[in-house]
Amino acid sequence: MSTHDISLRDVHVTVNGRERAATVEPRKTLADFLREDLGLTGTHLACEHGVCGACTVIIDDRAVRSCLQFAVQVDGSSITTVEGLAPDGELNPVQRAFMIEHGLQCGFCTPGFVVSATALLAANPDPTDREIREGLSGNICRCTGYQAIVRAVRRAADETAAAR
Repeated sequence: MSTHDISLRDVHVTVNGRERAATVEPRKTLADFLREDLGLTGTHLACEHGVCGACTVIIDDRAVRSCLQFAVQVDGSSITTVEGLAPDGELNPVQRAFMIEHGLQCGFCTPGFVVSATALLAANPDPTDREIREGLSGNICRCTGYQAIVRAVRRAADETAAAR
């Protein structure tokens, strides 16, 4: 903790496999911490009320809305953002499937969908279409009819299963 300002708090996290630390105001959201302090702008902000899912990240293996978490709440946690899904520039299966199945249009909601789908498939590698829809129900897209997104997640699940 800073000795100059008692209202600031130190936060230590692992983000996309890399240890990170910063001193933040206790009211700073995780989304703002990721974007402003760490420069990870793939986490998008839209509603800032946890409704749209654009800011979804994975915290300790759970998909979480980063606009609803304070950075100080995740101290000591492991966080994966959309940037962490392709650390070597190689698209992960979900990202590839979104591209192949045209699961994006304007792209603004895509990072949240890709992160949510990645967390879903990690927890349930062979979901039914109903489970896919339920797993993505916290994400909103204003451009698509969701069919291509569901197809993309199904493709990623099928391709991952075939690779095992």
